[in-house]
Amino acid sequence: MSLILKEKIFIGSFIHINKDGDLQIVDRAAIHIKDGKIYRIVSNLELIDTKGKNTIVLSKNQFLIPGFIDCHIHAVQLPNIGIGYDKKLLNWLETYTFPLEIRYADEKYAKQVFNIVVNQTIKQGTTTACYFASLYSKASVILGKAAMDIGQRAFIGKLSMNERLPNDYYETTEKSIENLNKFIEEITNLNSPLIKPIITPRFALSCDMELMKKLGKIAKERNLHIQTHISENLDEVKEVRKKFPNCSSYAAVYNEAGLLTNKTVLAHGIYLSDDEIKLLVDHGSTVAHCPSSNTCLKSGLCDVQRLKQKGVKIGLGTDVSGGQSCSILDSMRQALQVSTHLSLTKENCQALNYKDVFHMATIGGAAALAIDDQVGNFQEGKEFDALVIDTSVGILNNLRDSTLEERLQQFIYSGDDRNIVEVYVHGCKVK
Repeated sequence: MSLILKEKIFIGSFIHINKDGDLQIVDRAAIHIKDGKIYRIVSNLELIDTKGKNTIVLSKNQFLIPGFIDCHIHAVQLPNIGIGYDKKLLNWLETYTFPLEIRYADEKYAKQVFNIVVNQTIKQGTTTACYFASLYSKASVILGKAAMDIGQRAFIGKLSMNERLPNDYYETTEKSIENLNKFIEEITNLNSPLIKPIITPRFALSCDMELMKKLGKIAKERNLHIQTHISENLDEVKEVRKKFPNCSSYAAVYNEAGLLTNKTVLAHGIYLSDDEIKLLVDHGSTVAHCPSSNTCLKSGLCDVQRLKQKGVKIGLGTDVSGGQSCSILDSMRQALQVSTHLSLTKENCQALNYKDVFHMATIGGAAALAIDDQVGNFQEGKEFDALVIDTSVGILNNLRDSTLEERLQQFIYSGDDRNIVEVYVHGCKVK
């Protein structure tokens, strides 16, 4: 990870979603960085003093955007990426996922995989990742150290599961809480402002109510974030209803456990009822939309516009390895495709556009993770998490005169990691 230079100045074009929620296109300005934060943004370049400061002047083909935020990714599942999409969720978990995840008892294997995961997501422009780590505490801490050493902002979630699975892939309630507390202490002792623990019950089928209530209590006492899955697959929803007959819905299960808070992010949410959506909105809980895995595992098509219209905050997740790519750029495209397909088959359903998915990948993702006061756009006082985009490399080209906004569209629809030429987290260059 690059050292933070006390001051640096970027001069050039930038695009972001401003504090009013609008797409802002700035053709030329200076962003002055001090100690990893945006000190000021100056449109009149004559007013900026560059003496003694590291000054980066972007080329005419380059522009800055905020770093991408992945609200849901399983770090342990990367070795399985692209495998098993002939099966649906519950069978896929049993056949491919659980057998792989058991391997992370081997700390050497965990270190090998997690270094690749963090490096690959950084390469794809992910400056903040919300990770499902491992059932094993030591492996989960290894992921936190990898993110810290490489320089990624990350939430690290040690999985909590006390429902019996083959090969002893679960913990007793007592061991689960004991190991979780040790994990939280070790992540906290890393003493990194970029790395935070997050309470992670896998999903309602993996935990009983006693464990989930204890997890909710820990989250409240320690003021921690929470992540889990909800309403991803119809068979899953049916099984949850069978398991918790006294709860009116999937969301009600989490509510009874005290797991719905304004720092809770729920992956998927395809089959949420209006009552469940209201429950999420009332608690300020958010949804991580994972269009790639929803399609690959044939789970369903999430109507993001319905959730948004009812007041749910939405971020994007790659959901590796249910999703076939660790690139948020790919998730943006998948979200556009899913939304377009819904608009063609469903009455009164408006398709998302490139501005919508850009919002979800940046400030929307930050809001979903309750860190929009820190990152997500270029606002004075926020930390400088940013990507330098170059639209003259790869398949993109300068064969026509394009506006800056058109070049953003080209990048969203047709760009790739080659166009992400530099990545900054907290003012440090990590790519």
